[in-house]
Amino acid sequence: MTTSGKPLSVAVIGAGMAGRSHAAGYRNVNTVFGAGLPPVRLAAIADANVALGEDAARRYGFEKALPSWEAVVEDPTIDAVSIVVGNALHRPIAEALVAAGKHVLCEKPLAGSLEDARAMAELERSAEVVTAVGYTFRRSPGIAGIRDHVQRGELGDLTLFSGRYWCDYATDPRGPLSWRFKGDAGSGALGDVGSHVIDAAEYVAGPIVSVSGAVLSTQIAKRPLPLGAVVGHNAAPVSDEFGEVENEDTASFTATFASGLVGTFSVTRTGFGLPNGLAFDILGVGGRAAFDQHRPAEYLFDDAQPDARTRGARQIIVGPNLPYFAGGVPMEAPGVGASNGDNFTYQARAFLDQVAGVAEPLPACATFADALRTMEIIQAVVASARNDGAAVAVPPVA
Repeated sequence: MTTSGKPLSVAVIGAGMAGRSHAAGYRNVNTVFGAGLPPVRLAAIADANVALGEDAARRYGFEKALPSWEAVVEDPTIDAVSIVVGNALHRPIAEALVAAGKHVLCEKPLAGSLEDARAMAELERSAEVVTAVGYTFRRSPGIAGIRDHVQRGELGDLTLFSGRYWCDYATDPRGPLSWRFKGDAGSGALGDVGSHVIDAAEYVAGPIVSVSGAVLSTQIAKRPLPLGAVVGHNAAPVSDEFGEVENEDTASFTATFASGLVGTFSVTRTGFGLPNGLAFDILGVGGRAAFDQHRPAEYLFDDAQPDARTRGARQIIVGPNLPYFAGGVPMEAPGVGASNGDNFTYQARAFLDQVAGVAEPLPACATFADALRTMEIIQAVVASARNDGAAVAVPPVA
């Protein structure tokens, strides 16, 4: 761990939309919560697209842009690094960073294949540095508040979890054939957005033990090849030549939790008009709650009010009574809002709390082992789809 008096030097590998979110998070970590975190040095942003990296470094106050991830590994002054690039690159970069003694926060999904994910989880067991995974929705005050309701038994025995992540970033058939559309079944919408809603489900309602009824489908089978670099989900110039989409645009399945709770899930990247639609409902015999990322500063809650006339879903506005909000925003008052950007700040702070050994840290980030489990669930969903929806057991929690 880093001593409290020594500055923490951080870098981000990847300057796309998620990389910029990590960069902004690091810039803000010492503006939130209590004292105790050392000064943070914003050392470098690395990207093979040098102009993109330079622009991100300028925007977020990092000292320099580097042309490769190897340059970050080789810099002995850098302590902690976010990996925010294509999934297939996660393993080699993480292995090199850990070998160099650097702490690692890796974006989800953990890796491009289950084999690589298992290797990374094994690496974590012997690593002498902090290794973590970016499940930012764990930092949402609304989702964390619903989790508290569940853990206090305020919904009674749970009966149904219905989760979805519906996005529209792949609805345009002229959208370029980027790396997101390459890879085996499970690496498309399931790996990209499904990993978030699966993790949120287990975070709120406990472990999943089996899946069934899975269906995977691809709505746009071919896409034009890009003429240059593709940044995030953005449009880009394309050629007249097309290539095959290799993974799924849409997936649905059911799940059984260890508690006996039943879950239904659907994910898509071709859902028109839904920019970032992670949402879920969780029902019990004594109450219910619902969250929608399109309205991130609130959630709905309903329970058995003494007078039946006043029963019904109530809008709970995010405020200081919920996790992360108190000390996490400049104006600590209900109604001032919350955003995905705040979640990245809280995540970066939690990661650096772990690195620095802060006395009263935020709850720790998800681990490589946690993210391997999500990928094992995704592979169980793929196996169910390949076997006409048959039930497939999920490996138990390690």
